[in-house]
Amino acid sequence: MNAGKVLGVLTRARVMTGTGLIEATGLTRATVHAVCNDLISMGWVVELDPGRTSVGRPSRRFEYNNHAGYVLGIDIGASKTTVLVSDLRGETVAKAGRSAADVKEPAERTEIVHETVIEALASAGVSNEEVLVAGVGVAAPVDREGKILVDDEFWRRFDGDLAKRLTELHGWPVLLENDANLATLGEHWRGEARNVDDLVVLLAGERFGSGLMDSGRLLHGSRGGAGEMVFLKLIEGVGDTHGIARIARENGTAAVADPSVETSLRKLADGGEVTAEQVFSAAADGDAVALGILQDIAARTARVIATVGILFNPELVVLGGAVAAAAAALLPDLEKHLAGYTSTPPRVAVSSLGDAIVSVGAVRHALNYVEQHALDLELGSRPE
Repeated sequence: MNAGKVLGVLTRARVMTGTGLIEATGLTRATVHAVCNDLISMGWVVELDPGRTSVGRPSRRFEYNNHAGYVLGIDIGASKTTVLVSDLRGETVAKAGRSAADVKEPAERTEIVHETVIEALASAGVSNEEVLVAGVGVAAPVDREGKILVDDEFWRRFDGDLAKRLTELHGWPVLLENDANLATLGEHWRGEARNVDDLVVLLAGERFGSGLMDSGRLLHGSRGGAGEMVFLKLIEGVGDTHGIARIARENGTAAVADPSVETSLRKLADGGEVTAEQVFSAAADGDAVALGILQDIAARTARVIATVGILFNPELVVLGGAVAAAAAALLPDLEKHLAGYTSTPPRVAVSSLGDAIVSVGAVRHALNYVEQHALDLELGSRPE
């Protein structure tokens, strides 16, 4: 219990003296020093040079060993897998990503995740033995225990239990979590929602997904379904779960296919297909058709945010995912529509984490596990 107290303080601090630890934990000097000696021998804490002092004995100085091990943050998206390798301070050591857009066979999709992990670890110079745990984001409902309790379409893309398979291949434990929930952890930790405990994060790329945080705690529901957006099919003016990127792409492609429509998108289209990025770019250049598409998207997205805002009353709603940077152009229209739907609209922001939002949250999820179970974890081989 005492070791847990000391380690908990050191994980949040940079460097602490023995006196500082006594004040922070309420433990006696003898207990603090004995516990620190134990933590040093276990590899969790390092003792620093006390430095020079003109009077009396110098204070012992202790620091959490952020290289005692590493964690992985893995985002398994529909079209891409991203892996972050992080030290125990949450600093990224390496990143790797591989496309799975053209993959159809479940075994091949699992292999891509495995290969991306190998690439990231090799880039970081980290062995499997040094990895303490991996947080993994999936586009499926996940309960509080990290279990997927429904026969989800996303899960059927893999050959068997992915978490079990990754553990068999690499040896470290795997913590599954819903991707939008991890995006919420990431925003709360390193994004626009620092110091905001009542929060909704909307992943708004190909489809809408949401992570919900109430008083700093993620909401899962009884079977992991809290935040699932299927209810949007019942919302007038929305009608489905299609996200901002998908609507922009489909509406832009439809405009290009209509010969009566004059738009600069036609010059940008590749074989008649228009990307969401091209629609946002054309709108920024003043193209009337692209501007109209974004206005429609803003009106539709405002209904989504208003519904979530009325149900959960968050302080902040963050638009996240790969579309976030472009979505900043929607904010003025979004806010106008929201003001007409509710007298207490939430504040709306776009994520600064880009396409790393889920993998950053997966790192935070893994670090939470390490901090809660540190004294039960066995540290692997570490470089001197």
